[in-house]
Amino acid sequence: MNQNRQDTMVNVDKGILVECDPAMKQFLLQLDDTKALGRKFVIKDLDDTHLFISADILETLQDQVDGLMDKLSFPLAEK
Repeated sequence: MNQNRQDTMVNVDKGILVECDPAMKQFLLQLDDTKALGRKFVIKDLDDTHLFISADILETLQDQVDGLMDKLSFPLAEK
């Protein structure tokens, strides 16, 4: 056994890669910053269109985004 060997610890986070447009990314970052879902969930801000988020928050996040989309949708009235 080599007694000069140093043990190295590796941190692993289970997450999901999210690809979205920059506007949606800003919305997600705002939810994260304000802890609107009860806690922070963004593990890493990767680039303009990608975030790495906690896997266990996905269902809650989808519900929040669906609610936002429902608020922004307008029913089409028939003439």
